[in-house]
Formats: sequence, structure tokens, C-alpha cells
Amino acid sequence: MKAVILANGKYPSHAVPLRHLKEADLIVCCDGAAEELVAHGIEPGIITGDLDSVSPELRRKYESILVQDTDQETNDLTKAVKWCISQGIKEVVILGATGIREDHTLGNISLLADYNRDIRAAMLTDTGSFHVFYSSVTIDSYPGQQVSLFSIDPDLAVTSQGLRYPLQNLRLTSWWRGTLNEAAGKNFTLEFEKGNVIVFMEYPEVEQTEFEA
Repeated sequence: MKAVILANGKYPSHAVPLRHLKEADLIVCCDGAAEELVAHGIEPGIITGDLDSVSPELRRKYESILVQDTDQETNDLTKAVKWCISQGIKEVVILGATGIREDHTLGNISLLADYNRDIRAAMLTDTGSFHVFYSSVTIDSYPGQQVSLFSIDPDLAVTSQGLRYPLQNLRLTSWWRGTLNEAAGKNFTLEFEKGNVIVFMEYPEVEQTEFEA
């Protein structure tokens, strides 16, 4: 089963993340994200977190699907991912994890590298997607697709093929170093020996349309 996790950031407006919400087998809401989901006419499957942002009305209505996790060493998104792992879910798509607060956005993006050790996780925003890779990889793309690379390991060095601005053993010593590149063709290759690379790719223009329910 693939689950959708809705975090309590900016509610999606792009067709791609909204399609995932509409077609999800299971939607796991991070605490107050359930308020927005219900306001948009979609039912949550599970509501988890410390539950301090869930209104009394929703607490009563969805009492049977509340999963409280009071661990203060993790955020609500991590609690949702942990719940999915505990249920044997192998793949999650994370929505609503960016926007509103920049510190939450940066933290959530960097956490992808931790999540993918235990579960296959991707993060979708209103402009593109984030994926994590732990070894050299060839990624499907299209000419002109905007691509950015990130790593929390300053010793990681990346060599690329198929990007407009080639990388030759570039060390991603800070978060800006691998940004603002683009694909030259139908795919590109990233070569690195160890660590992990977070790859952001914009959506194809054909999908940049408003979702219609």
C-alpha cells in the first residue's frame, strides 16, 4: 500500500499533489492538517501527532482514527512516517510539508534523507518533487526541466551527465551549491560513492494546470 501523508504546511493547489490526495488509498494527516483536508471535502484515514492543533469538533468526529504521539523529540511529520512504517507501509507521498514557515520547510526537506532509510518517501510541492538517492542513479527527465541537488553531507561529491551545467566531483558543501541546473535531454545521471543526494525536479509544463475535481 502507498499512503499519502498531509503535513500542516501550505495546502496543495497544483494538479499533481491534488491528484494524489484524490486517488490515495490512505491519507495520514499530521495533526492540524486534518482541518484543511476536511474543509476541502476529503476524509482523513488517520490523524496523528501530539494532536494539539485538532479542534474539539474534529476530535469528536474522528475519535476512532486519532493516534496520539507525545514524543517531543520528533515533529508531527516524522510521527506520521513512523506510524506508516509500523503498519508495514512501504511507500509514502508527502504533501503540505512546505510553505508557511521556512524553518519547517527546510527541516522537512532534510528529513527525507532519514525517512528513506526505512520507507520509500517522496515529497511533492506546488512546483515540483523531492526524491532521495543513496547511490549513483539515472533519472528520467525532459529537456529544460529545472533540477537542483542537495545533500546534508558536505563531503559528498557528485559527477553528472546530462545536465546543462555539468558537475565534476562537485562537493555539495552548502545547500546552494547544486541548485539551478537543468536537464539537457530525456534523462540525466548522478554519480557519487556514498551518502545521499536530495533531488528537486519541477513538474512538466503540461501538468502545470489547475486541478478540477
